[in-house]
Amino acid sequence: MAETRRRFDPEFRAGAVRIVRETGKSVAQVARDLGINSGTLANWVQQERAARGEAAAGQLSEDERAELARLRRENAELAMERDVLKRSLVLWVKEATGR
Repeated sequence: MAETRRRFDPEFRAGAVRIVRETGKSVAQVARDLGINSGTLANWVQQERAARGEAAAGQLSEDERAELARLRRENAELAMERDVLKRSLVLWVKEATGR
């Protein structure tokens, strides 16, 4: 026999996620209170956090990844410029002292 899947409207989903976020209750407790599967509610909470840009513990959001890549490129460029200036200074000192 085919299993029928329950469909939840976006308002119900948003309300359930808001309850988890604002009350501090566990996902399992809220799911029991609402009569839905805790895995389903956990997925909704995870999707909402991803949509808001919140990263899971120890993970970076997409914006943070992009900023990190930009900062790494900038850091490499600045290090290269610093090294060029150091070499230029050494050559200038050698030339000025006649060595």
